[in-house]
Amino acid sequence: MITGKFFAAGADRRIALTIAVLLAVAVAVPVLNLAVPAGSALHVPSYMVALVGKYLCYALLALALDLVWGYCGILSLGHGAFFALGGYAMGMYLMRQIGARGVYANPVLPDFMVFLNWKELPWFWYGFDQFWFAAIMVMLAPGLLAFVFGWFAFRSRVTGVYLSIITQAMTYALLLAFFRNDMGFGGNNGLTDFKDILGFSVQAASTRSALFSATAISLALGVFVTWRIVGSKYGKLLIAVRDAEPRTRFLGWRPENVKLFAFTVSAVMAGIAGALYVPQVGIINPGEFEPANSIEVVVWTAVGGRATIVGPIIGAVVVNLGKSYFTGALPDYWLFALGGLFVFVTLFLPRGIVGTWDAWRQDRRKAAKLDREPATGAVAEPQPAE
Repeated sequence: MITGKFFAAGADRRIALTIAVLLAVAVAVPVLNLAVPAGSALHVPSYMVALVGKYLCYALLALALDLVWGYCGILSLGHGAFFALGGYAMGMYLMRQIGARGVYANPVLPDFMVFLNWKELPWFWYGFDQFWFAAIMVMLAPGLLAFVFGWFAFRSRVTGVYLSIITQAMTYALLLAFFRNDMGFGGNNGLTDFKDILGFSVQAASTRSALFSATAISLALGVFVTWRIVGSKYGKLLIAVRDAEPRTRFLGWRPENVKLFAFTVSAVMAGIAGALYVPQVGIINPGEFEPANSIEVVVWTAVGGRATIVGPIIGAVVVNLGKSYFTGALPDYWLFALGGLFVFVTLFLPRGIVGTWDAWRQDRRKAAKLDREPATGAVAEPQPAE
């Protein structure tokens, strides 16, 4: 039944195609990296695997924002915080795997704790020597923060720009907290010098390919879950809250509960993106909490087209490809290029790339239908009475 619905409409076919492409990429890229000789034109170098893997993590983060902004009308400027919390949870696991191979050869304490004269491991680091515990915390930490934050914010009926401001204030507060050395998260330097993940070297090409595949599969799963949410009865209610919250409340629904569920699920998705990001880039520090990072996520989503599911993925990849190019070609002006891109999209493509494409196709269908109507629906002229 689900399969029939999945291919029933054009939008669903687009989702199916996106998932199929992501799954194909999850298989093809590692094969082209590991099995094809380096001299071949089909070989994918290891640095490209890591780079595209990072872009896919950003795409999952943008998809998470699209769930709450595109379909619920919550413009969050703090999703970078959920991304960073998931990254720190994974980073703590990776730090515990270093053991006695660190600079100070302490089998329990990470190097930065030894350097800062910590005598014992803080209680909140317990359990991170196990992957299963870290995997739970990757979802629990951002999800719990989003639930508590949303519980108070939505029940206080904070909306619009005020909600955006306090989400940004939240991520800035976390930025300041994680910069402190006494917090136990590495301070300004953060967590780095990772060695192993699940017993495999994080520097090995095979491990990087496996992480890439895991990221692509996670993004495909995120697309499917988001599609199922917005296509369900709850999804219709989500859009109703976005478009007419007072009327939805008048009809007997609790908009705060509707928004709280979407906000929590979105935060969990962002945390998973952060966890996949850290072992591929090799570091996590408080800079990931920068408010500017959360604003960039908004730019990606707007460029691709919010409330389209596929649009944020395209926007994240396109903008970050442009960012990589401009930082090399125009290192002093790439921020102006990024800002100019956002202004251009706002003025000329307010629906984003995918939204504009959909509107253009819809207009063409309407025009074609109007052109066919005179030929197929013409009414015979009445004959005069004899």
